[in-house]
Amino acid sequence: MAEQIIELNVTGMHCNNCALSVHKLLEKKGLQNIHVDFASEEVKFTNQKHADLDLIKKDIEGLGYKIVDDPANQIIPFYDKVENKFIFCSLLSAPLLLHMVLPWHFLHQPLVQLIICTPVYLVGLFHFGKSAINSIRGSMPNMDVLIFTGSTAAYFYSLIGTIQNLGEHYQFYETCATIISLVLLGNVLEKRSVTQTTSAIKDLVKIQHVTANKVVDGKIEVINAKEVRPGDTLLVNQGDKIPVDGEVLSGNASLDEAMLTGESMPVDKEKYDKVIGGTIVINGNIKMIATKVGSNTVLSQIIDLMKKAQGAKPPIQKLGDKVAGIFVPIVIIIALITFGITYFAIHTSAQTAIMNAIAVLVISCPCAMGLATPTAVMVGLGRAAKNGILIKGGDTIEAVANTKYVVFDKTGTLTTGKFKIQDVKIEDDLNIEQIRGIITAIEERSNHPIATSLVSGLVALPQTKIILKLAKEEKGLGMRAEDIDGNNYFLGSGNKDLDDVFNLSLYKNQILIAHIAIDDEIKPEAKQLVAELKKMGIIPILLSGDKISRCQKVAKIIGIDEVHGEMLPDDKLKVIDIYKQKGKTIMIGDGINDAPALTQADVGVSMSGSSQVAIQSASVVLLNTDLYSVVKFLQTSKHTLITIKQNLFWAFAYNFVAIPLAAFGFLNPMVGAFAMAFSDVVVIGNSLRLKKKKLN
Repeated sequence: MAEQIIELNVTGMHCNNCALSVHKLLEKKGLQNIHVDFASEEVKFTNQKHADLDLIKKDIEGLGYKIVDDPANQIIPFYDKVENKFIFCSLLSAPLLLHMVLPWHFLHQPLVQLIICTPVYLVGLFHFGKSAINSIRGSMPNMDVLIFTGSTAAYFYSLIGTIQNLGEHYQFYETCATIISLVLLGNVLEKRSVTQTTSAIKDLVKIQHVTANKVVDGKIEVINAKEVRPGDTLLVNQGDKIPVDGEVLSGNASLDEAMLTGESMPVDKEKYDKVIGGTIVINGNIKMIATKVGSNTVLSQIIDLMKKAQGAKPPIQKLGDKVAGIFVPIVIIIALITFGITYFAIHTSAQTAIMNAIAVLVISCPCAMGLATPTAVMVGLGRAAKNGILIKGGDTIEAVANTKYVVFDKTGTLTTGKFKIQDVKIEDDLNIEQIRGIITAIEERSNHPIATSLVSGLVALPQTKIILKLAKEEKGLGMRAEDIDGNNYFLGSGNKDLDDVFNLSLYKNQILIAHIAIDDEIKPEAKQLVAELKKMGIIPILLSGDKISRCQKVAKIIGIDEVHGEMLPDDKLKVIDIYKQKGKTIMIGDGINDAPALTQADVGVSMSGSSQVAIQSASVVLLNTDLYSVVKFLQTSKHTLITIKQNLFWAFAYNFVAIPLAAFGFLNPMVGAFAMAFSDVVVIGNSLRLKKKKLN
């Protein structure tokens, strides 16, 4: 039986530990290919053993989370919004915190403080307590365990003091309320910040939510883009978004394709041209036919790939996840040791011992470690996507660190793949216009890329037209044709001795009438790219199946020193293996014959016009036509990895310094709660810098 791919929208996850607890639950149930993203509230897995899905959902909700059909339409009750909880708690916490300076003496009364604090504690009980208990049940205790334990200790210590009338030294209601309020503030800021890190995907998803003008019997019917079916005829006017992928039936328009390619210049479209869903019509109007809809559109596939990419963890994240998984039990042990040493060994008061232990609990922050990598990866992938660079996995970012070699295919990668006539040597008494006319007439009947390029190049030049009666392609040789006057023609591979250019020979009635020297155009940015790579300390390599002389010619023009020509797919694999043994190797190609090498390299990069096989084999796809995007990809990956390391350093350093300070009594619980609330915000804020950071 085929495996089931399950996608669930799970709300209520607010940190990486929450995601880990869901992940661990699904692992125990034998599910595979598990991806849990707390930021986008998505859970995916494959159900190969066909486990009971209703039971799986029930167990996830048993951890304290909620499964919804459509998060966009979910209505959160007023009392359940974290922002409202924070406002409510902060209004009650303020008089408790400021009771020493406020002129109202009744605020000093323990009973009054108990009455004010209790609603705050109850909010904390349901907000943090429920999450804490469920995380323990899931064998993945989260930060809420620490907050719940600390605030509960302060509340009940104060409550006992109030009941027994032990005096002000036993009143820490302001500590309990302030801890809860400050951590709720941290939750609010964290929620808003995390939302920004996922904005790239959300922006793309919004693009899909458009209407379409469907033409039915000459009338316009406005429908949702989700309702469009292949074969539908659609009218798209100036200012509209193309609702789905398709082809232009009539009309002319200029389209903004920046969301896909990162290129700001509009692209002109006319009859027979392909258009992509989500692009915007700047000028003109077109009538189009829908060819790909729903999950088959280019935009849907990009969104899906980006979601999968965010789930592919870099190896560096494993350290943060491992520590975060055992962090909470360790902190609780440290808090108990702190209380024991402070009270029994140093013989301080019970109040001091308890406050030190509570400070240890509330200042600790496992969330910062859990957020360090995924937030940076999400922002880095989003920035790359907006520049027309689709990185298929967060692990790819770390894989390109310290790259030593970038290996290029030639045709279609360093060159445009568009051939043009460099020279024509006429062997008969025909003139150049006649030769052009014969070439155009023959090559119009072929779909070969070289034929298409030649026709495009000749169409605007003077030529004598001929009419062909038939034309036939002979694979690997060329084209045979016959005109209406009975003349036979052959256009195909030319003199093999002249290998400095790719040659074609033209025969008429078996007599050679012309030699045609054609060449592939080198991309204008190729030379600049090679120079930039050398500045970065990376060695560029040319690896191609084309003739060695042509490879050397291209390499010399753009500045590549190491050249491997006339390579079959198996030969390319061997070359990649040799370079991989010397250092990190990136392969950039576009053809089917490049697919094995793209897979074999540390990172494979394919161009937007590549074969489907090459795109599937590569880890990175350059969606625009600018080869210089390779540099942008390397720079984005470099700075994303730098950000991850900075985040992890802060997360570990913060806890390494803060916990001992709290244990030794240098920080009271309220300061600890304030520091903890902002520690993960610092991590997320550093990740968000990637959006605007200058890359070099």
